[in-house]
Amino acid sequence: MTLATDSDFATRLIAFRHELHRFPELSNQEFETTARLRAQLEHHQIRILDLPLNTGLVAEIGDPQGPLVVLRSDIDALPIEEQSAVDYRSQNPGVMHACGHDFHSTAALGAAIFLKEQEAQLPGRVRILFQAAEETGQGAPDVIRSGALEQARAIFGLHNDPTLPAGVIGCKAGALTAAVDRFSITIHGTGSHAARPQDSNDPVIIVGQVITALQSVISRNAPSADNAVLSVTQVHSGSTWNVIPDNAWLEGTVRTFSPPTRQLIEQRLRTLLAGIASAFGAEITVDWQAGPPPVINDAHWAEVALSQASQSGFEARVVEASPIGEDFAFYQQQLPGAFVMVGTGQPYALHHPAFVVNDEVLLPTARYLADLAKNVLTDPLVREP
Repeated sequence: MTLATDSDFATRLIAFRHELHRFPELSNQEFETTARLRAQLEHHQIRILDLPLNTGLVAEIGDPQGPLVVLRSDIDALPIEEQSAVDYRSQNPGVMHACGHDFHSTAALGAAIFLKEQEAQLPGRVRILFQAAEETGQGAPDVIRSGALEQARAIFGLHNDPTLPAGVIGCKAGALTAAVDRFSITIHGTGSHAARPQDSNDPVIIVGQVITALQSVISRNAPSADNAVLSVTQVHSGSTWNVIPDNAWLEGTVRTFSPPTRQLIEQRLRTLLAGIASAFGAEITVDWQAGPPPVINDAHWAEVALSQASQSGFEARVVEASPIGEDFAFYQQQLPGAFVMVGTGQPYALHHPAFVVNDEVLLPTARYLADLAKNVLTDPLVREP
């Protein structure tokens, strides 16, 4: 089988992405998405590994006995009602590919097809992950437990970036995305009639103190060069105007780029809240939910990824770290690799209900991934046992 012209292939890839976009599925519910990807891989006679994954799948191309590199894409969507004007809008109410995972998985599929065409010449094998549940941060650990990384020497992933111009691939050595942690704080006070506040231990007063004090956790503890972020995003207390409630609740997120700063912020937050609780004679409980760690790119593989971008016709750009989260970081705890940002030059940010992806970047991205994997297989760090 031989691919048609690039123009024809681009048209087919775009049509497939639009199909995925019309029928998005939430994390761990990507059954139809998985079936669509499986059908395409089988049509191109690309072998699919038999792994214990409920959704998502792993394909492999090349000599099963050769050295192994991994490409990773993600397939899940978000619980967002789409507001874009495209004619392939989501047909699933309240669910949308607002982060471009349809772009990522289609680019990975295109790369798989390119690599299949060159399978006899590959100096090893390429394993391609179509990973579920990136948005919950649980997909990568599931893939790792399945054994999909066994024998792998390096791993590469990508994310579209609407803030970068189309035609740019960005990367950097070291931290590229942030660790993502979520905190929920409950203040247990004592309610009363609003006319007799002296009979209460007012949680509304305490929650105000907590919100103000939390602003010092970053500004007076974290090193200024670490660019950490703490945001309070929800506050709830009470149900009517003339009653002081018993409890108050707030939650938010912390974003950090280094493990020591991540640990420090959690420790200082807990210590600060214990002091406020003691000062006001209230009980304050904290639920800290640790998400993915920061994506930390291996210096060698980041350089290789940027060099390949230039060779593939992109502008290679060293970019700043971003406070978004990405569960690709879990893979990098298992083996070295690099994560890149593919510019799409669009007006709406990731997770916006009017978010769209630039289809013109799809075929070049697929070709870049294929060329990157093929050339990485010749790298001495992969070739040497």
